[in-house]
Amino acid sequence: MDGVENSRGSRVAFSARDIAQIAVFAALIAAMGLPGAITVGFSGVPITVQTLGVILAGAVLGARKGTAAVLVFLALTMIGLPLLSGGRTGLTAMAGPSAGYLVGWAPAALVIGLLTARILPKYPLVLGLLINAFGGILVIYLFGTIGLLLRTDLDFPHAISTNFAFIPGDLAKVVVATVVAKGVHRAYPGLIRA
Repeated sequence: MDGVENSRGSRVAFSARDIAQIAVFAALIAAMGLPGAITVGFSGVPITVQTLGVILAGAVLGARKGTAAVLVFLALTMIGLPLLSGGRTGLTAMAGPSAGYLVGWAPAALVIGLLTARILPKYPLVLGLLINAFGGILVIYLFGTIGLLLRTDLDFPHAISTNFAFIPGDLAKVVVATVVAKGVHRAYPGLIRA
């Protein structure tokens, strides 16, 4: 079931439990911005821990709830809350070179969630790593590269090569997210509905 029926018999998109999980993961993504950011290279795009929260949202909550958690977080930044690493708001970030990376967060959680649902209930570690790397690195880098091409004067090869500085940290995030997701799915089977 995708939702629950209310007293009038109509469908509700998210149950109270779903909403609580979405809120917790939106808060988790926000909390992961507290350590701040490190800007590398000349692109002006920061390295942040918040992408770990995005990967975890998709891998733990699934496509629907994980994407909703990311969208709630992004909506809060767009109304002016300084929840992005370094105390930035969504409006500030969308005006800069990191806009594409932020836009890529929701599709990344969606892709990770959809693919994770297909490997449950066992959650094999190798498949989890591949899924989280695909969604958490390739999908985000795709959107990030497009954003760099639109927001900077970088050509395509330079926009692509900008991502190389992020790979070691993002691989570490993928490993952490995979280990956490495996533990969560072992302890709470059925968290992601097929």
